[in-house]
Formats: sequence, structure tokens, C-alpha cells
Amino acid sequence: MIPVNEPTFGERELELVTDCVRSGWVSSAGRYLDEFERRWAEYCGMKHGVAVSSGTAALDVAVSCIRLQPGDEVILPSFTIVSCAQAITRNGGLPVLVDCDPETWCLDVDQVAARITARTRAIMPVHMYGHPADMDPLREMADRHGLVLIEDAAEAHGAEYKGRRCGGLGDISCFSFYANKIITTGEGGMVLTDDDDWAAHARSYRNLCFRSERRFYHEELGENYRMTNMQAALGVAQLDRVDEIVAHKRTMAAAYSERLASCEALQRPVEREWARSTFWMYGVVLKADCGTAPAQAAELVQRLQARGVQTRPFFLGMHEQPAFLRMGLFEAEHYPITEMLARQGLYLPSGTALTEQQVDEVSAAVLDSVA
Repeated sequence: MIPVNEPTFGERELELVTDCVRSGWVSSAGRYLDEFERRWAEYCGMKHGVAVSSGTAALDVAVSCIRLQPGDEVILPSFTIVSCAQAITRNGGLPVLVDCDPETWCLDVDQVAARITARTRAIMPVHMYGHPADMDPLREMADRHGLVLIEDAAEAHGAEYKGRRCGGLGDISCFSFYANKIITTGEGGMVLTDDDDWAAHARSYRNLCFRSERRFYHEELGENYRMTNMQAALGVAQLDRVDEIVAHKRTMAAAYSERLASCEALQRPVEREWARSTFWMYGVVLKADCGTAPAQAAELVQRLQARGVQTRPFFLGMHEQPAFLRMGLFEAEHYPITEMLARQGLYLPSGTALTEQQVDEVSAAVLDSVA
């Protein structure tokens, strides 16, 4: 079975993690944690980095920084992972959805303005599968209406928008370092910001809001979202070769695009002229009514599984999630592009361990399966 996303590790990762274990500093303090926060913030062009236990935690911490009040709204795409909307509801806010662009799969910028109300506090663009959202119009809208731009860059390590790295484009940004991400710490995440007060809040919130002068006295309630020094050691080693990993991802995507170019049944990833995508996942979308191709992605998944190729479906839109519908959210809302992608989209094996021969094998299996 060709796995959908298998990471690669080398001697450097083993060296630094071993050093961390030998030092005894394996918990939530140590030099690797400090170095990882500093270097990742610098890499993305931000002042502060606050490492946390997951990308989901990063989103929760970031939204907590803006201190939503009941009824406050945050605009985000329906086509994203559940963590985005959950961070808003956990902090007492209301998620307000827009559809996505049919080619980049990022939020449809043109729909955002119509969703801004007097209750809107923030916009949360999500860089989808390694391709940046169109940030300049969002920045202009946020500035004009006094809104916070919360950038979800969990899938966009090393991606660029008009020459600037993702994660350094918003007021506050979030990363995931889960095992399938371009940079991994196994589990983990980070919040980046230039705002000193938000950074201080994030550091307190991730550590149960302990106080330095009176540890078990709590004026605010936080969470245990700490990253360990051992995870950070792995992250530092991965960061040492981030350019190499991104280059490999782009080469892999080019190889897939070349081999699948003749397949009229599939929509392949795009790269806008203002973007440098990292192609974190190589996604394809089945076009409707295209010969003998499967009607929906679920059938193609089964065909590829039978040929030893592992895949993953695209996200199901937030407006179709039963948990949110039971909360009374998104009633009777429809987002046609999101709904189409959820049913017609899947991503192919895209891990950094993928070889050129495996790209050939996967491509051949896809072409046979949609013929």
C-alpha cells in the first residue's frame, strides 16, 4: 500500500531528539523550545512565536487573544477543517461562512464583504492544501472595518503570497506540526504575532494561566496546550531542511501534473501567478459527467484502494457538520462549491517519503481508475 502522507526523518532529527532526552529537559521548557519558536517566527516574518500542542490548540489560542463577546462574528470558509469553526464557538463567538474559490479551493474573497456586519470581529482565511488565500483584499477589508485577520497557515509551511511567506500575512497566524505536515513535531502547533500583548496572553493561556508570582491563583482560565522540548527538538531539525522539503513537494506536484495532464476527468491543483504553493497535498477533483469516470470521489477511493493506493477525501463543509447543526448553526445554508468539492475531491499520496517510481504507480492507477 502506498501511504497517503509518510514523513521522512534523518540523522539530524535523531541527533537533536537524543540530545534533548539526554539533557533531561523533555517537558515544556528548554533550549529547543525557545529556538523553535524564535526561528519559526523569523522564518515567517513575525516577532513572536508561541509553540502549542496542536494546530487545533493554536487556533483556540489565537481566537482567545481577540476576546470575543457573545454574538461576535468571525468570517471563515465553510471548506476547512472543523478546528477553525470550533475555535470560534469555544470562545463564545459565531462562525459566519463563505464559499470557496472553485480553482484554488481557498475562501472566496468576493463573498466576504457581503458577510461583514456590525458584529464582525475577525476574518479567518485558510490557506488550502498549500495554496495561499488571496490576502491583500482581505487585509484591505480588515483595515477598513477594524477587523482582526486570523491567518490559518496550518497547511502552508513555506508557501508564499506575492513574495511574502504565509504565516506572516495576518495579525495573528496559526500553524500545525502534525505528522503529515511539511514540518512536523509529531503533534504540535504554533501561534505567530507581532502584538506583544497577544503573545503574552498566548503564553499564559497555553499554560493554564498560571501566574509567576502566585502559581495556583487564577484570574483567568486557560488550557494545557504546552509543546514539549522534545517535540521542539524534532521541529528544529525539520526546520533545518524546510527548503529541501518544500522543493521536494513542488517537484512531486509537477510530476503528478505532468502524468495526469491528459486526464480530462480530473481537475488538478492550480497555482495563481501571485502564489508559490507548497502543494502540501496533491488534490484532484472529479469533473461531473465525464465518460466512465466514477460519479463521486468515494468510488474512486475504493478503486484506488484495491490497487494499493491510499487516499483521503476532501473536507466536508462546516455547514453540513451535524455537531454544528445541532447547535442551531448554518440552518438551510448551502455553499455549492464546498459541497461539490466534498463529494468530488480527494488527495493522492503526497508524503515527503514518496518516490518518483511511486508517483508513476499512483498516476497509472488513477488513469486506469477513471478510464
